[in-house]
Amino acid sequence: MRLLPQSLFGRLVLILLAGLLLAQSLSALIQFRDRGDTLYQASGLQSAQRIADIVRLLESSGPREREQLVAALNAPPLRISLTDPPWSETDSKMTSEGLAAVFRALLDRSLGGGYSLTVAVTETTSMAPVQGSMGPGHMGMGAPMGGRHMARLGVLPPGGLSFLAQVRLRDGTWVTFEHRIPKEVFAWSTRLLLTLAVLLAAVVLLSLLAVRWITRPLSILAGAADELGRDIHRPPLPETGPVEARHAARAFNTMQARLARYIKDRTRILTAVSHDLKTPITRLRLRAELLDDPKLRASFVKDLDEMQAMTAATLDFLRGMESEEAIQPVDVRALLESLKADADEMGRKVEINGDNPAPYPARPLALKRCIANLIDNALKYGGQAHITLTEQGKQLRIVVADEGPGIPEQELDKVFEPFYRVETSRSRDTGGTGLGLSIARNIARAHGGELVLRNRRGGGLEAVLTLSR
Repeated sequence: MRLLPQSLFGRLVLILLAGLLLAQSLSALIQFRDRGDTLYQASGLQSAQRIADIVRLLESSGPREREQLVAALNAPPLRISLTDPPWSETDSKMTSEGLAAVFRALLDRSLGGGYSLTVAVTETTSMAPVQGSMGPGHMGMGAPMGGRHMARLGVLPPGGLSFLAQVRLRDGTWVTFEHRIPKEVFAWSTRLLLTLAVLLAAVVLLSLLAVRWITRPLSILAGAADELGRDIHRPPLPETGPVEARHAARAFNTMQARLARYIKDRTRILTAVSHDLKTPITRLRLRAELLDDPKLRASFVKDLDEMQAMTAATLDFLRGMESEEAIQPVDVRALLESLKADADEMGRKVEINGDNPAPYPARPLALKRCIANLIDNALKYGGQAHITLTEQGKQLRIVVADEGPGIPEQELDKVFEPFYRVETSRSRDTGGTGLGLSIARNIARAHGGELVLRNRRGGGLEAVLTLSR
């Protein structure tokens, strides 16, 4: 999926963060729900005990004293009134049937039993009537419960919570109680939220460090593999870290040593063969000069010249693969100007356009050979070379275009193979050995760049050399 991060680090971080956020959200939900239930039960127990104490006090007082006591005790958060008749069964504003049942049980136990009760738990702020029924063993039955889901999360409904009860005294008098719990009691705890936030931040930070620590060996291995394409003789990877990282580094170092040994052996053999061919070619050239037939002598000399050119090109190709030239800043524009001056002296047409970029770290002789091969290729098959130099971000691009016949699309990549030639327009009659483009691409890749060919829309061929800083 395109929305997923492309790196292993990003995907691991995404999985860990998603899991942590989900776990923390569920944990917070459970904590707030349990906290809300605990606060409701504690508030109900406190309200039941206070109501029971007042009921006992009223039982021991006469009618006149009761009115005085009710007037004295009727103050927030507890409101008391002598009510007759009790609540009507048509009134309805119940918040939670479960809380009302708990509150009734607590109140009945605090009173010691034997009292007719009507109880309710509401989210009203005044002595609003609630649905109920009279008599022992009965309580108000609920209606709409709009604030129940908020209560379960520990969030107080707007206006606060009220425990309402009607108790019938021994002489038949009904007393109504409303004990309101302020919403501040049920408000979310700042300390609890801060604790959860700090815990989440700490776990996220540790997870990021752990993921970075785990994926770092992979990043180092990828960087080493990329650098290996530029320099086969790069220093070996340090074999440190976890067991798996040490094994991977050891395997990489072994592979690098085998590749270096293979390339060295192959290069030494091919170099020796190409070098040793010079001696018999020279002897054959001397013997060809002794031939009396001019036509036959010219044919022999032509073949020997071609063999000698192929041998020299092969040596150049192998030297390009084994270059140990030091890297240093190169003024690419000045390098192109020097190649243009060499072409001008030979009466060839070369044009240079584009930017004047900052010096590029390269192997000067190798880079010069790469670009010179591209210019020679354009002059050989197109008559002239148009060079465009541009710099885009960290990429340096050199485009060498000609006005020749171009190359079939299916042959554009094959021409980079050593000694491969397109036999139609680019044959041996034009000179060369078929190694120029191979040498140029090897040098480009040794610098961490790339070389591609493409046909121009208006005719001709262009070689695009891209170098990364």
